[in-house]
Amino acid sequence: MTDDFEPFGRPLFEDPSARALSRVGVVDVGSNSVRMVVFDGAARSPAYFYNEKIMAGLGKGLAETGRLNPQGRIRALAALKRFSLLAKGMNISPMTVIATAATREASDGPEFQAEVERETGLKLWIIDGDEEARLSAQGVLLGWPDAAGVVCDIGGNSMELARIGKGQVGKRVSTPLGPFRLQQVKGGPDERRKLIERVLRKAGATVDSEGQRIYLVGGSWRVIARLDMERRGYPLTVLHEYRMTPKNVLETVDWIGRNDLNALRMRTGTSAERMDLVPLACEVLAVLVRLFKPREIDVSAYGIREGLLYEQMPQRLRERDPLIEAARMAEATQARIPGFGKKLYAFLLPLFKGAGDERLRLIRAACLLHDTTWRAHPDYRAEVCFDNATRANLGGLDHPGRVFLGLALLHRYKNSRAGSRFEAMFRLLDEDQLREAEVLGKAMRFGAMFALGDPAEAGSLRWHPRKRVLELALTPKGQALFAEVAQARFAALAQAMRATPQIVAEAPAA
Repeated sequence: MTDDFEPFGRPLFEDPSARALSRVGVVDVGSNSVRMVVFDGAARSPAYFYNEKIMAGLGKGLAETGRLNPQGRIRALAALKRFSLLAKGMNISPMTVIATAATREASDGPEFQAEVERETGLKLWIIDGDEEARLSAQGVLLGWPDAAGVVCDIGGNSMELARIGKGQVGKRVSTPLGPFRLQQVKGGPDERRKLIERVLRKAGATVDSEGQRIYLVGGSWRVIARLDMERRGYPLTVLHEYRMTPKNVLETVDWIGRNDLNALRMRTGTSAERMDLVPLACEVLAVLVRLFKPREIDVSAYGIREGLLYEQMPQRLRERDPLIEAARMAEATQARIPGFGKKLYAFLLPLFKGAGDERLRLIRAACLLHDTTWRAHPDYRAEVCFDNATRANLGGLDHPGRVFLGLALLHRYKNSRAGSRFEAMFRLLDEDQLREAEVLGKAMRFGAMFALGDPAEAGSLRWHPRKRVLELALTPKGQALFAEVAQARFAALAQAMRATPQIVAEAPAA
């Protein structure tokens, strides 16, 4: 980062051990859109308190005129005036405003920068392509700590690429492959393809792209991914961590080209301004996939705005798990007994001997979230649990993980999933995973009601997998608590585990 680029003005996280932050506003003045996001809540996994976007088209025609689109300037300035007033109403200070390709490349960019400060009081920080690539890549790392590969962030006038791995951003490059730029290429599709190939070959060599996983950032990519879901009949329309094969991507690009764009736009709720750029983005993506030969193409909903937050995080905070941090925040603000999730996890842990780290983090998250929807109507509590887990803004969680977590929480409140309206999503899990989620849910269903303070005070669980015996050792207090309802729930857990239940008296303390 350059020495004079200090958009926050002060560190957001003064205390390295901080878990939460006050509301922070970020505005991204891009070539196509102007967006304000207000983050709130857990610092490592920030919640979106406010999110508003205007498709201003600031960079439309820039390649031809060298200047910002006049109508785009008017719309962008009006949006920034509004955002400034909204920030004051939310008591957000400072609010960070950054501008990318269009403003940095336009001859009237400095004039626009001065106009923004004069009319709104907002300091507009213009960042270069290298910095844009770095911040966007950091945004991917915020929501995807173990991400490794190449980030491709497409905007209106440019596309940035950056290598990431082991929590770090490596080599990066900015290219002129934004759709607005490609609109100005003479000679039609053949000439555009030649230009795209030439630019991507050079950029790919810089970031060592061949065979790497690709992370897509940017609105045009997200529309293509949403259309891929539509074509495939994919049941979970959450874009973050949606994963595609190269074959799927190329088939979807061809499918988009054969269909009416307006009809596709209506099916997916995409704006007309965004859909206009999708065919050109498809041309870039097709070449990208063929040249880079990625193992997988993944979609990140996090980008430059989240990267600005990641920039300010101390390393200790960066190293925390965003899923667990979000679950902790949810428990602290929504559960009846904050802190019980940790005790529930410790009580249930003996059931999951040999589980890998990834499964254990899902179990831990489920325990933290197990009681966060208690205010929902009892008839719908199980459905609300599933919806919250599968559709919530959670980082570090792939789609099968979302469904596993949601199904476990559904079984926390409901014995059977038969006839559920969510059945289409269950196919993202195999039979073993479905059964594991059911076991976890029924374990939480028992453990959460067995003893309200700490289930360990009432007893302990012991799992003997070879004998398939599930043992509950009861303390004297636990013997009184293990009444009819607790007995029924313990029996349901044993049945889900295909185990024989066994009750023993715990030896009194010496």
